[in-house]
Amino acid sequence: MFTRPKAVHLTGRVLFTADTHWNHARAIGHSDRPFADVGEMDRLMVEAWNATVGPDDTVFHLGDFAWKMRSDRMAPLFRSLHGRKHLIAGNHDHGDTFALPWLSIHERLTVALDGHRIVLDHYPLRAWDRAYHGSLHLHGHTHGALAGTKQSTDVGVDVWSYRPVTLPEILARMAASPDAPEERRGEE
Repeated sequence: MFTRPKAVHLTGRVLFTADTHWNHARAIGHSDRPFADVGEMDRLMVEAWNATVGPDDTVFHLGDFAWKMRSDRMAPLFRSLHGRKHLIAGNHDHGDTFALPWLSIHERLTVALDGHRIVLDHYPLRAWDRAYHGSLHLHGHTHGALAGTKQSTDVGVDVWSYRPVTLPEILARMAASPDAPEERRGEE
């Protein structure tokens, strides 16, 4: 589906996010976002992103980058966001989103980070590669509607104060979850 190279080189801190839905006015009501309008939402989320992400940090965006945003508006917004950006495609991503200068584009990607194997997908998975061996799963799509587990969580902006999030923050939230992934329930 995608022709961008699959080799992913991590630099700086590594952060994760999803479901920014830039330009999507209905996301405000749908996800109960605290913004007056789409202009305010986009502006404040860019500020939150850039306050969190440095120019040399790596960001994995797990899909639904923008909603029906024209390329002449999307490209400057993309350039304004700090970091070296990779996309895991979501159901609302389209040709103009794919045309942005992402370092890589994937449907699903597994990365190794700080001793963890992490499966990245836009969608929440009920089971994923090596879950029985402790691999983690990060996703978007649900806008916080599904509870996380000890090994999986939603990294979307609606869950993380409208900004990308680091692995230590994610691990702390996972550690606080009482639930194992579905395929591991009953083994404890």
